[in-house]
Amino acid sequence: MASRGTTETSKLKQNLEEQLDRLMQQLQDLEECREELDADEYEETKRETLEQLSEINDSLKKIMSGDMTLVDELSGMQLAIQAAISQAFKTPEVIRMFAKKQPRQLRTRLAEMDRDLMVGKLGRDLYTQQKVEILTALRKLGEKLTSDDETFLSANAGAALSQFEKVSTDLG
Repeated sequence: MASRGTTETSKLKQNLEEQLDRLMQQLQDLEECREELDADEYEETKRETLEQLSEINDSLKKIMSGDMTLVDELSGMQLAIQAAISQAFKTPEVIRMFAKKQPRQLRTRLAEMDRDLMVGKLGRDLYTQQKVEILTALRKLGEKLTSDDETFLSANAGAALSQFEKVSTDLG
């Protein structure tokens, strides 16, 4: 007999509680080790931890408002797993943002990459690979791309991304 989601809901609640506990412990450890870290490292780690807490909070709000279902989340995870398996995306950060449906963060990452390319902090090949991944993720999330982005994507998309496009369309 089907559990009608009670088992899944219980597991989701347990996972959220564990994630929350982990992040709170991380904040506590960070404060205890503050003097051992340089100021930039401390601030960056704290900011990242607080962003993760904010993401959990946003997810909880969506779940509580009925704006998000477990099935929707599982579909997103399935697409991200497919992207990783097909090796369409080589950047874990892009896979994570895609799975969590974070187009704003993907666009921010793209802007950071543009800046890094200009100052010579990022090589052209890596820039091209990651930009293609981000643009593909944005397209799959239903985001509107500029004509320049579309041109860049069609000129640089490889076979792995084409395969991912096909598989993700089949899953949808």
